[in-house]
Amino acid sequence: LGIVRSLHAQGSLDRVYFTETRPYNQGARLTAFELLTEEIPAQLVCDSAVSALLRSDPMIRAIIVGADRVAANGDTANKIGTYQLAITARYHGCQFIVAAPTTSVDLHTKSGADIVIEERDEAEILVQTGFERQGVLEGRLKRVEVQVAPVGTRAWNPSFDVTPAELISAIVTERG
Repeated sequence: LGIVRSLHAQGSLDRVYFTETRPYNQGARLTAFELLTEEIPAQLVCDSAVSALLRSDPMIRAIIVGADRVAANGDTANKIGTYQLAITARYHGCQFIVAAPTTSVDLHTKSGADIVIEERDEAEILVQTGFERQGVLEGRLKRVEVQVAPVGTRAWNPSFDVTPAELISAIVTERG
């Protein structure tokens, strides 16, 4: 969130839209917490609603994501769904910026084709966990699991995807 914090401090940021980041909902849980704590105006968006959001709000100028790995040719690997964000950014004329620490840059990996993508347990998609709503409202945290698809449903659950360098406007590290 370094770029977002900086833009907010400069007064150059009206609002941050951030995604839920399924299947673990890191955005809905962690990013939301950080943005609320830092009092940065923000709004949660379903992962699958980003294209509609870009169509409805032409003032959005950039999508900023992280990266777990940056290959020598500039391809990046990040949480599943990043690639589709790059595609929709390109279609809607938005900048697609990857923010990553230099420790994520792997010059020994020639391209994204050389990055092995882990396939995770399908239960991570088929079953969601969270806190019981009424308990949260009452100050009690009771974690529950909810089956979201019929038993017997199969799921494909890659942990990452690779975004080709040609879809990336800039890669920003702590060095620039």
